[in-house]
Amino acid sequence: MSQVLRFEAHAFGRPYHAARVRIPARSRDTELHTHADFHEFMGVVSGSGEHLLTTGVEQLRPGDVVLVRPSDRHAVRGSTPDGLEFVNVAFPSSIWQGFLDLTRTVTWSSRGPITFHQPAAIAVFEQALTRFQDNPSSYDLVRFWIDLMELLAPVDTAAPGVPDWLARACTAMRAEQNLRGGVPRLLELAGVSPAHLSRSMRTSYGVTPTAFVTDLRLEHAASLLAATNTSIAAIATRCGFTSQSYFTRTFTAAHDLPPRDFRRRSQRAFVP
Repeated sequence: MSQVLRFEAHAFGRPYHAARVRIPARSRDTELHTHADFHEFMGVVSGSGEHLLTTGVEQLRPGDVVLVRPSDRHAVRGSTPDGLEFVNVAFPSSIWQGFLDLTRTVTWSSRGPITFHQPAAIAVFEQALTRFQDNPSSYDLVRFWIDLMELLAPVDTAAPGVPDWLARACTAMRAEQNLRGGVPRLLELAGVSPAHLSRSMRTSYGVTPTAFVTDLRLEHAASLLAATNTSIAAIATRCGFTSQSYFTRTFTAAHDLPPRDFRRRSQRAFVP
């Protein structure tokens, strides 16, 4: 079972949370966990380590930047001889999605956390940490995102590798009313044939349209479970699942625990 971490219990009304984390070599792994209602960027400062994922293990080195989403399960381990040091910046998923919609930035890729290597980005993390220690504002969070996206843009935004029509369609699918429409709605937004959409999704993001929509639905469902008292049946309907039982099976497979338990555990305090 993975722990479910919640943003607000630790952030205390601040727009984001930042921390410097040091994991000694040969120490115990951090606990395998998911995020109930927030995204997180990790910037590796020094040392080396491993990112433990349900899909395998990724090596971490200085200059790596990792985006972790609510649907991802992960833990971190320090390697010999120096362990691992990183700065993490966590922020509510709802605000992040608004930023993505406004800027038409695509940071969604294949299943699992998304890793970039951009050493220059570590200075952006250090700046966000410094601002966090002095009563940060929402502007400080937006500045962190903008500064980071400018560095990650060659591999992280819609141009030049992702067609504009696909970027627009994928961004629009974050809206709840479009999620309910599923792949047929994605096709309408894209304005292309099913075969062309499938080829383009695989080329640009490495997944099928169905997997893309399912992950967005699960991410939205996790946020609703953590932040509202809406019934599970209503959440299933709002996210576009055909039945509560199908939603429960799909959610349990993704999170290793059913929606009801996820909601209960999401009340635990956020741990950076």
